[in-house]
Amino acid sequence: MSMSLDGFVAGPDQGRDHPLGVRGGELHTWHMPGVEVGDADRTAARWLMRPRGAYVMGRNMFGPVRGAWDEPWDGWWGPEPPYHAPVFVLTHHEHPSIEMQGGTVFHFVTDGFDAAYARALDASDGAGVGIAGGASTVRQALAADVVDELTLDIAPVLLGSGERIPDGSQAFGFEPVEVLHSPLTTHVRYRRTRG
Repeated sequence: MSMSLDGFVAGPDQGRDHPLGVRGGELHTWHMPGVEVGDADRTAARWLMRPRGAYVMGRNMFGPVRGAWDEPWDGWWGPEPPYHAPVFVLTHHEHPSIEMQGGTVFHFVTDGFDAAYARALDASDGAGVGIAGGASTVRQALAADVVDELTLDIAPVLLGSGERIPDGSQAFGFEPVEVLHSPLTTHVRYRRTRG
């Protein structure tokens, strides 16, 4: 997850015009096309884009449509999303699955994080489950104790408001195992500590 210095993973007022919230895009310059990046950012981008067997994401991550599915939407990524695997989208409103080019199939799950994660784990065929975001979904994954590795890409940006991962967290049971830095971002890879 890309994060601001003040802990926000998305800026305020997320929507169609600002999918990552106002100024939220500033958190992601380290892996966007057309930006001059260094070895640390290229390595972190490989961490980010390594294939998994399945993914879980929240509805805000999937798109800006809120409430009932009253308009067509198949994601922000165009006809071939970067996942190339089943993606289980948390929502309160039923929606048929959407099959995309390159092997991505979006499945919509209305019975909560645990159900979505169980379906993703089953579909992953042992190749791992990625928690694609956003903040609420990552918080649910941390609370369910299913995260073994967490990478925080901390951009030198202050957003002041938006959506945070740590809100409501009681503890952080991870230890840093690798830290890379560039002028754009500090990348910290954590692994779960087991007692």
